[in-house]
Amino acid sequence: MLHPFTYARGIASDRSLSRFEQPIAWLLVARLDSRVASTKKVPGLADLPEEITLELGLDEAQDPQNLRRLVSAKLGISAEQLPGVTVEKRSLDARRGRVRFHLQVALADPEARPALGGAPVREVREQPKVIVIGDGPTGLFCAYQLARSGIFAHVLDRGKPVQPRRHDLKALNARGLVDSDSNYCFGEGGAGTYSDGKLYTRSHKRGNVRDVIELLALHGAPEAILSDARPHIGSNRLPKVVTALRERLEAVGQRFEFGVRVVGLAIEQRNGQKRVIGVRLADGREIAGDAVVLATGHSARDVYEWLVEAGVSLESKPFALGVRIEHPQPLINRLQYGSAAEHPGLPNAAYRVAETIDGRGVFSFCMCPGGWVVPASTMPAELVVNGMSLSRRDSPYANSGLVVGIEPADWAKAGFSGPLAGVQLQRHLERAAFTAGGGALVAPPTRATDFLARRASSTLPESSYIPGLLASDIGLVLDSVGVDLARRLRAALSRFARSMPGYVSDEAVLIGVESRTSSPVRVPRDPHGLASPEIEGLYPAGEGGGYAGGIVSAALDGMRIADALSQKFAGR
Repeated sequence: MLHPFTYARGIASDRSLSRFEQPIAWLLVARLDSRVASTKKVPGLADLPEEITLELGLDEAQDPQNLRRLVSAKLGISAEQLPGVTVEKRSLDARRGRVRFHLQVALADPEARPALGGAPVREVREQPKVIVIGDGPTGLFCAYQLARSGIFAHVLDRGKPVQPRRHDLKALNARGLVDSDSNYCFGEGGAGTYSDGKLYTRSHKRGNVRDVIELLALHGAPEAILSDARPHIGSNRLPKVVTALRERLEAVGQRFEFGVRVVGLAIEQRNGQKRVIGVRLADGREIAGDAVVLATGHSARDVYEWLVEAGVSLESKPFALGVRIEHPQPLINRLQYGSAAEHPGLPNAAYRVAETIDGRGVFSFCMCPGGWVVPASTMPAELVVNGMSLSRRDSPYANSGLVVGIEPADWAKAGFSGPLAGVQLQRHLERAAFTAGGGALVAPPTRATDFLARRASSTLPESSYIPGLLASDIGLVLDSVGVDLARRLRAALSRFARSMPGYVSDEAVLIGVESRTSSPVRVPRDPHGLASPEIEGLYPAGEGGGYAGGIVSAALDGMRIADALSQKFAGR
């Protein structure tokens, strides 16, 4: 059998090839020649697989020397014959009572691997100018991708940079003081900056997930995110990564302004078509631009109001809401790892649960092993909780959103109507939770056992929630909106108790309310050009537009918008 290189050279030399086909054939020869040259030093290397999978027990070392030994044994060659061995993906499998690690290992020369981050940013030109509203992952990665094309972005955020934002979060936790422009949702980096930094996504069809992960690693995120199956940065590290990304962009000419709140669009009308020409700010200024990207996140409710004033049609969309459920982390470790729960090589365990009750999903959301429950309110007299964890995930508590999917038909039955019906429902539930807690962002919790028994709790376990808890009946809060949340949540919890014995106990507490899982509103856009069909130059994006649901998917959507703008402005 001929070697592929010899075969390709023979084809390229065939005089019957046309003058168009022959250059392509010789290009193939050149590529094969380069590949063969790089493998000649190692006998048989060209026949090795590009990747292999290893399974390691808890006591097996994962250092480079041991990995080379395991790979060489699996392939039946000596370790000296191996090229570079790089872990591409690492996951933990605790199914069927046997805990082990799965490693996907690539065989390649590390020096031949492409640099992190793909195409670099470059100096931007003054025109055209794109205004990006919001400096969360959608806005930040949109500005980054625009800089790769040399397009100027002026990024505006109502909140503060990450460092001064810390002071407002401290006041939020310690004294229940809500700054409506600087909190866990608003400010540099968006809602994800101080609420965990989970990077797991199923949005692989929406863009280059690897590019997003590599850019984060390039700007200071731990290298483990490049290989972990469920990558995570941590709320202590992510602020520095976000700052580094912004500083990289500022160095090439992108502009960032904080503490500026957009209150409307500047629009002109030509030949019956509305066109955005800039934005209006709360301080009275107007900023001109050739396009405006709405990257405002899922909690900037005032944005929807001025969009309606500008003549933009909005659509309601399904979302989910419920509670945070908190357990002692050692309990979750025992449920997931069994007898191996205290092994020093294991991280604090995560979990995922899901059931369908009367056609509605009830599921865990944003699970935080070794984490904290935090107040994510954006307005006084409204109580919202969320979860976060630091990079080491070493808190003694585990928490997760436990939410019920709701559809437009559900809130219509409860008396909420119009495109902002979901927002109205959220507000109603958040105000009910604030009242039940007694103020100052004290939260109303109920032990899981009491919740199933349809009664209020009189005592509570210890909790990570710093503003404090007031023993209550969270079922009454959930039922206050008339959407059948409590009953569906109870039915699902009963099933979780059977599939994970111990999950429902006196040690588990339900803390309310988790209401900002995603936006209940979608801002329509053209599926191809990604712009608003009603206002030329307006680009709804990310979670606030209803097109993403997490850090990575939001970043990908921002990059898609940037690519659409690059095509729009090509040649300008």
